[in-house]
Amino acid sequence: MEINIHDDTQIVEIWLTNAEKTDPVLQDELKGIYAEYKAKKYMVAVFQSGQGDLYENTRDLLLFNRRRAAERAVQARKAAGAVSAVRQMPVFGRLQCPTD
Repeated sequence: MEINIHDDTQIVEIWLTNAEKTDPVLQDELKGIYAEYKAKKYMVAVFQSGQGDLYENTRDLLLFNRRRAAERAVQARKAAGAVSAVRQMPVFGRLQCPTD
C-alpha cells in the first residue's frame, strides 16, 4: 500500500495492489484512515490494481474523451448560431477525401 497526502488540495491517495485490495485486515485499516481524514475534511481516493491492459484502456479512454470534446464543441457552436459548426470543428486526425 502506498499513501500520498496532498495537504495543499486536501486529497489523500491510497494505492493498492491486487493482493491488498482483497485483504480483509487491510480493508479494516482503511476504514480508520477514511475516518481520520474525513474529520480533517480531506478527500480520500483509493486506486486499485486492475486486470486489464493499461495501454489499451488508456488509449480507449483518451479516444473517448477526444470524441466527446469534439461533440461538445459542435453543440456549443450550434447553440451559438455558427453557420457551419462541422466545417469549423477542429481536426483531430487526418481527413482523407476521394479525388475526382
